[in-house]
Amino acid sequence: MRSQILGIFIFAGALLLGPRLSLAHHGDAGRYEDDTIDVVGTVVALQLIHPHSSIIFDVTDESGAMVRWRGEFTNPRTLAERYGWNRNTVKPGDEVILTGRQVKGGGTFINLSEKSRIVLADTCEEIYKTNSEPERPISCEH
Repeated sequence: MRSQILGIFIFAGALLLGPRLSLAHHGDAGRYEDDTIDVVGTVVALQLIHPHSSIIFDVTDESGAMVRWRGEFTNPRTLAERYGWNRNTVKPGDEVILTGRQVKGGGTFINLSEKSRIVLADTCEEIYKTNSEPERPISCEH
């Protein structure tokens, strides 16, 4: 009898916690704006880490102030296999144009996992693009 009651509690707990645990890692729904933006910035660092790599870059805002941004995208293995990336693909000082979805509320964080791309501003070379196409073509004139 005791083991049946314990089993019922474990089963009920799994039913209650299961959906929350499945969203724990990829719970982005509602976190980012639906539309994409283009952001021009200067690379500060590329962080090739698991589970998501990041690109840190500085953007000059409308008032002329430098603002630090962070873009998050796929893991280092996927970057290497699909795009040929390594730690020297973008370096501090490189100017880049990033297309992605900004975090809601206007924060300085951009999601680069869908409808996204990264372009080297000086050559207009597209070095990263997700399978889901960005909403508009990129303009290297800025």
